[in-house]
Amino acid sequence: MSDRIESGEAIHALFGGTFDPIHYGHLKPVEALAQEIGLNRITLLPNHVPPHRPQPEANTQQRLDMVKLAVADNPLFSVDERELHRLAPSYTIDTLEEIRREQGKKIPLAFIIGQDSLLTLHYWHRWQALLDYCHLLVCARPGYTDKLDTPELESWLAQHRTTKIDDLKQQANGLIYLAHTPLLDISATDIRQRKHNGISLDDLLPPTVQQYIEQQGLYR
Repeated sequence: MSDRIESGEAIHALFGGTFDPIHYGHLKPVEALAQEIGLNRITLLPNHVPPHRPQPEANTQQRLDMVKLAVADNPLFSVDERELHRLAPSYTIDTLEEIRREQGKKIPLAFIIGQDSLLTLHYWHRWQALLDYCHLLVCARPGYTDKLDTPELESWLAQHRTTKIDDLKQQANGLIYLAHTPLLDISATDIRQRKHNGISLDDLLPPTVQQYIEQQGLYR
């Protein structure tokens, strides 16, 4: 557990993903999370080589372009390209260590994940060290249980969970917050399949991203 920060500081939140493509199922819950706990900056971290997933259909530059287009007019978001420049697989813990070194020990740092990722977190590389560097902010996802696999994992969650937003600002890391975000049943897999099948993507992702997909001939 981290030391308490007397004054309370703005939380810097990070949100990683393959973003193949980025869509409203990524953006809208995270925007709702920002409203819920008072985030004023979220850094998007597109992955280069996701260790646990099939390789992306869009190439690195295309995925980066889509992320930048999606958030171009939204001051809440910025984009960090560091994982895209790695030749090795993108491990979240490595990125968190790097960002913590850059920002120092006192800034509250948070990593945003979905409920589906929380359920499989114990398969992540060095997962038990994640809370040494950040808080975990968990967005609700439709169709996923709120129970972890084992009593040991449930105990770990209970030990670190907080329902108090101020706690996230008073500590630099070490806490888990389960957010009350909207349940949007949108996935990149479904979007790619729709595109393969010639089904409309309207209302699933920003128009600028949809236009880019058409221009680049992606997901055909």
